[in-house]
Amino acid sequence: MSIVQQKILEIIQTLKLAKKTSKDDYMTHLRLVLLGIGIVGGIAFVIKLIAEFLTFSTK
Repeated sequence: MSIVQQKILEIIQTLKLAKKTSKDDYMTHLRLVLLGIGIVGGIAFVIKLIAEFLTFSTK
């Protein structure tokens, strides 16, 4: 059996063991991920805004 066939069998076995999450769990994780992205984006925006004001005032 080749390495590729062995890896495909391992992937299939892993997918058979995995269970599907409920809609509530999915929505909770989605909210957390979107909140995290929003927070990181907001912090980056504030840092960029401060940097623009600092470079604008030095000209």
